[in-house]
Amino acid sequence: MIERVLIRNHLSFKECELNFDKGLIAFSGPSGAGKSVLMQALLSLFGFYDANASLVEAVVTKNLDLQRYGLEDDEPNVFKLIKDKSTRYFINLQNVSRKNMSQIATEFLGYLSVRSENEFENEKLIVLLDALIATKEALHVKEVLVFEELFLEYQKEQKKLFELEEKEKKIEELKEFASFEIAKIEEVSPKVGEDEELMAFKRSLSKKEKIEQALALASEIFNYESYVNEALSLMEKESGFFDEAMNELRALFEEQNERLNDLEECDVESLLDRIEKISTLKNRHGSIEEVLAYKKKKEEELAEYEQITFTKDSLIKSVQEKRNSLLLKAKKISEKRAKKIDSLNEKINSYLDQLYMPKVSILQKEVELYEKGSDFLELELGNINIKKISSGEYNRLRLAFIATSSDLLKVGSGVLILDEIDANLSGKESMSVANVLKRISSRYQIFAISHQPQLSSQADMHFLVTKEAGQSSVKLLDKESRIIELARMVSGESVSEEALSFAKTLMD
Repeated sequence: MIERVLIRNHLSFKECELNFDKGLIAFSGPSGAGKSVLMQALLSLFGFYDANASLVEAVVTKNLDLQRYGLEDDEPNVFKLIKDKSTRYFINLQNVSRKNMSQIATEFLGYLSVRSENEFENEKLIVLLDALIATKEALHVKEVLVFEELFLEYQKEQKKLFELEEKEKKIEELKEFASFEIAKIEEVSPKVGEDEELMAFKRSLSKKEKIEQALALASEIFNYESYVNEALSLMEKESGFFDEAMNELRALFEEQNERLNDLEECDVESLLDRIEKISTLKNRHGSIEEVLAYKKKKEEELAEYEQITFTKDSLIKSVQEKRNSLLLKAKKISEKRAKKIDSLNEKINSYLDQLYMPKVSILQKEVELYEKGSDFLELELGNINIKKISSGEYNRLRLAFIATSSDLLKVGSGVLILDEIDANLSGKESMSVANVLKRISSRYQIFAISHQPQLSSQADMHFLVTKEAGQSSVKLLDKESRIIELARMVSGESVSEEALSFAKTLMD
């Protein structure tokens, strides 16, 4: 529910602060006073209209699970729009995009003005019909959910089977390619770290002659080793450090000589060839680890290709078993729907009758299996094309479905905003709309711009919108003020005694 609204500098409204209760809330006033302008300000806060106000703020008492949008919930939640050079939107002081603001708002707010192509689509009709069945058979909803889960599994297996069949068409080509890729890597059989060892070996080979010459010259130092020891002895100094250094140097020289001998025996051409082969694999796949991972992947693919016939046969059997099970379940669900579809038509038509609208028929057609079964429901309004009915008729049709949904689904803790809902209606038609709205308002908070006294008389709160010197204002009416406003709506600016009497009758 929207508990409070604050609007500043919105077209003809300088400042407006309103507090609301639950139920049906009507806004009336002379033509051009700013009723629609006021609603547009509220709707702009939630992203349904472009912003004109410098500020719009609303307090919403509903748990919205804002964490899905990366926002923190509060109790209550405060929605705010600020417009300066640009328009910014906030929820609980947290910045939010207009798109997300609109998405969040649609979870608790419905604006019945613009027609929606999916207003009476199959899925919504199915939900209503299943809810009606569930009033007598509580397990029906569970049966439908079980069907949906099984159908999703069936769809996944169907997709997998299709992919297998596509693979099968080019299986030999895929097997040949996988085998070729594996053979290329096995031919080289690289080992982790081998590339670094080979490159180090290659560098040593390129410096072989220089190292040999340097070692020959440096080895002369060992001819003077005894002289150094003799000198140290005469100086009565310890020679351990020198002996240790010389032994370490001798070991290094011997190790290097052994490596040089290995280089002598090396097949340089084979070494360079292997380096090139490993480099080719690395250029294509990355590191040696990635080369080996690619080989493993291709080996797994080859094993899968070789098992594909077995897998396909098993999958065909599973898909067929699931389809047979779905057909049986769909038939059972369809039979229940067929028995109750007339009851649903009667329930919707009972509201349409109150709204002075022609009857509708929801027709059940058999279609290919989908997540809701094998039924497709289609709405017909006699011989009238629903797309061609007037906006007033369309909104009354909507009301009948909202009322039916509220009755069957036991939901409706949100907000409905209605514009022109009773425009161009007769007194009887207007009262019928008012009565249905009053019934719905036990579950919804409803904001309605009212053009007829009948709707306003049924409101739980009645606000009057007026304009003086180009500036609009809104005030909550008490009972006496409401009678006067209802009389004005009946007779115009010159309120007659008959109009006052009629207004009092409406309020009683």
